[in-house]
This record gives sequence, structure tokens and C-alpha cells, in this order.
Amino acid sequence: MKHTERHRTQRIGWLRASVLGANDGIVSTASLLVGVAAANASQATVLMTGVAALVAGAMSMAAGEYVSVHSQADTEKADLARESAELGKDPDAELRELTAIYAGRGLSQDLANQVAMQLTAHDALGAHARDELGISDAFSAKPLQAALASAASFAVGAVLPLGVAALVPAHSMTVWIASASLLSLAALGVVAARAGGANVWASVWRVTFWGLLAMAATAGVGRLFGAAI
Repeated sequence: MKHTERHRTQRIGWLRASVLGANDGIVSTASLLVGVAAANASQATVLMTGVAALVAGAMSMAAGEYVSVHSQADTEKADLARESAELGKDPDAELRELTAIYAGRGLSQDLANQVAMQLTAHDALGAHARDELGISDAFSAKPLQAALASAASFAVGAVLPLGVAALVPAHSMTVWIASASLLSLAALGVVAARAGGANVWASVWRVTFWGLLAMAATAGVGRLFGAAI
């Protein structure tokens, strides 16, 4: 009988990358815009800075996610290749190893041995990958998926403060960008918590706190250098 129940862990690959990208898109772009605006730059300069930040940030997120997740995928492939070689060289030792894993999880020795034998007969490498190495379909590295999800969500997140900067008056740009970005971060926290089954208020608090801290820091730097200029 095929198992058809879906769990939230199946989303973990793209959800982590999407939340990271959207959060970084909002926070880094809004912080940069707030800092430049606080330095008394013109609205055109602020917008040009924001567009450059969107493009560079999206490309950076895609490259960073692809390289980092690919390194995880390479490690997984290396471990699987090693495990495959060990299964071919000494299958009895690998069977004993699998039996010990199941016995350590609470099965009796006889039952653990039966389970290990049946799973080995069905898919030996899959059993060792899952139960010895901790590699499963839900958590396996997917570099391209992570790169695309992160880049796209970064661009969407960056568009929000950039759009505000284009629509509001220059003299109140800092307040508008900061306020709109904090609301966007709060909304992101709600969406991420709902998608992952986490506590909504804790998620909202985390993203808004760090976003506010980042914007406050860059606004301070902008005012310092703006005053000096």
C-alpha cells in the first residue's frame, strides 16, 4: 500500500531557501535604501542604488545557494559511493552494521536482523543511506532548486522597499521604507510559520527584530556620513 500522506518536511528544501531569500531581499535592500536616504541622497540616487542592490543580491543569492548546497550534494554523493563500495566488498559486515542500528533504536536482536535482511534485499544502498547516513529524499540537497527559489524570493522581497521608495516623497522616504519593510517582514514571518507549521508570533518577532536592527544601523551610518559630507 502506497503512503500518500504529505508532511511539511517535504517543503524544507525550497522553503528554507525562499524564506532566506525573501528575508534578505527585504532587509538588505531596505537597509541600503534607508542608509542612502538618511545620507540626504536624491530620490534618483536612492532608486538607482535599490535597483543595483536587487540585481546584485539576487545573483549573489543564487550563486551562494547553488555553491553551498552543491557542496552538500557532493558530500552526499561521496558518502553514497563509499557505502556502495563497502556493500560490494563486505555485504555481511554491512548487514551486521544495519542490524546494530535497528537494535540500537529499540528492536530486539532477532527482529532487527530480520528487518535489516529484508531491507537489504529490497534496497541495500537505500537502507544504509536513510538509516546510517541520514540521507533521504525530503532532506537531500537540491542545488538548482535552492538557487532558483532563493534568487526569485530575493527579487520579490527587494521589490517591496524599492517600490515604496519610488512612490513616496523624498523627505519622508526613510520612515516610509522602514515602516513598509517591517510590515513586509511581519507578513513573511506569518507565511513562513504557516507553511512550516511553526509558532506565528515567534516567527514574526524574529524577522522584524533583526530587520529593524539592520535598518537602524544603516540609518545611523547614513546620517553620520551624510552630516560629515
